Amino acid sequence: MTDPLLQAQIDGATAYEALFVPALFQPWAPRVATAAKIQPGQRVLDIACGTGVLAREVALRVGSQGYVAGLDPDPGMLTVARRLAPDIDWQAGTAESLPFPDQSFDVVVSQFGLMFFTDRQQALREMLRVLVPGGRLAIAVWDSLDNTPAYAAEVAMLERIAGPQAANALRAPFVLGDTGVLTGLFDHLGYQGLTLSTESDLARFPSVRAMVEADIRGWLPIMGVILPEAQIAQLLGEAEQVFAPYTGEDGAVTFDSPAHIVTATRP
Repeated sequence: MTDPLLQAQIDGATAYEALFVPALFQPWAPRVATAAKIQPGQRVLDIACGTGVLAREVALRVGSQGYVAGLDPDPGMLTVARRLAPDIDWQAGTAESLPFPDQSFDVVVSQFGLMFFTDRQQALREMLRVLVPGGRLAIAVWDSLDNTPAYAAEVAMLERIAGPQAANALRAPFVLGDTGVLTGLFDHLGYQGLTLSTESDLARFPSVRAMVEADIRGWLPIMGVILPEAQIAQLLGEAEQVFAPYTGEDGAVTFDSPAHIVTATRP
């Protein structure tokens, strides 16, 4: 019988894979893999892999002669990841203390995880440690909230109705949008050939309600914020107007969702 806490984590990860991955993350996996210059036969580590959307893309590119490991601290995410791609080596762990030997990977990738690491520079040191000389790093983070107006509108609605703690939970994914702050994390760590590109793709949710409920019932609790049902009802009631500029005739919510991709190599 599954432990109730683990089952809750699995349920959350299942919902994440069903809604957030196709809406937000799937379009970026090929972009990050291309930026990383993944080649057949390589050994690749995906850090903060979640349910594995990027690791699965990488596995297609390295082929049967390659090796892909996915690392995440969340057991629910890893359970879903294993179900979807049992041939990938899924492991529990944190970016700040990678459970791998020195120089064990040709490429390290991480998609929308760096913002949440406890010690970002320590995580980057660990990524450098496990790369072979000449190995390549590719990391994606979301652009600033100012450049993502649909989420900026949702944050403003949360601030007004639910208060700053809820609003800050939704601001968190965008905290590395400042390119100066982002590239500054790499200073004096030993990486070479640092490049940054800013690209945009379309996020698409099937409805306003689906998007907002995903955030307030899915994302906010992960960040430690659980709203009362009365506030959730108020948010859902006002969301249709807030997201009207991004809602099509079919009811789907579509908006630009820009991100930065940083690449670098180990000397």
